[in-house]
Amino acid sequence: MRALLPLLRSAWGGRTGALVVRLREGAAAGPGPRRAMASYRTEERGQPHSPGYRLFFKNEAGHYISPFHDIPLKVESKEENGIPTKRARNDESENLFNMVVEVPRWTNAKMEIATEEPLNPIKQDVKDGKLRYVANIFPHKGYIWNYGALPQTWEDPHRNDKSTDCCGDNDPIDVCEIGSKVGCSNGTLCFLPPSAPRSIRNEFLFLTKSLLVSSLTDIDDVRKYKPGYLEATLNWFRFYKVPEGKPENHFAFNGEFKNKAFALEVIKSTHECWKALLMKQCDGGAISCTNVQICDSPYHCAQEKARSLVESVSSSISKGSHEEEQVWHFLGK
Repeated sequence: MRALLPLLRSAWGGRTGALVVRLREGAAAGPGPRRAMASYRTEERGQPHSPGYRLFFKNEAGHYISPFHDIPLKVESKEENGIPTKRARNDESENLFNMVVEVPRWTNAKMEIATEEPLNPIKQDVKDGKLRYVANIFPHKGYIWNYGALPQTWEDPHRNDKSTDCCGDNDPIDVCEIGSKVGCSNGTLCFLPPSAPRSIRNEFLFLTKSLLVSSLTDIDDVRKYKPGYLEATLNWFRFYKVPEGKPENHFAFNGEFKNKAFALEVIKSTHECWKALLMKQCDGGAISCTNVQICDSPYHCAQEKARSLVESVSSSISKGSHEEEQVWHFLGK
């Protein structure tokens, strides 16, 4: 959901990480001075494509953080105890958002923020004891956009959404970034939001502004400058679970794409739900709200505790990997 702003680097071949994005209300972003941006980096623990793999996030100071809770929703927002406050009136015409890229375009591994683990690293989803991969939906290879989530948003499973009459899915807002860049690496991208369809998992579709296009401001511009992409997106979501033996997915609003204003309202609403979650004003169930930067949150922890949490996860990963190797050796693998 996104003027030229840097991407966050991933330790795993630049494939997964956090993406700084800009969401601008109004005219398309034009040339202008670059702004100082917070930078983040990632740290791998365990082996990629294994159940024990984890990708942890660090801030500029090298301290471990949660990409779910500690990376701000809004870029350069004024904060009070880690929670963004209202902007001055002259800043209301512009919204800058961070996006955590979980799955880079054209890849198949179903990577996701581990919402129930301390500091919420990225891991590969496991189902029935097997690592999950999405099938290739002809004519596409893997995910057809950079797929991820907006930090500091949460869809409350106990809260009914008035526009869909459905409850939230207990996750941050999902984002499909449909620009021309692949994955997450050092560099700059220009982001604008056309809007989004809402499927049963409430994915949102957002557009990276092409250097050749200067007027991508809402959903109709996507049809004009990226013909066929909206239809391909609906088809992908409709069929991607069919190879697993599941039925086709169905969409709210009969698959109609809503405009940017609608998307902004949903972002605002889910950010408020996240605030309530972090302040223990609602039931988050098994979600881990451990954070290092939301000082007033009951779940706030010191950096030393955060480091020990990461080390404990690493120890369990090493132990699990060793036991797995022994089992495979016993089976003659």
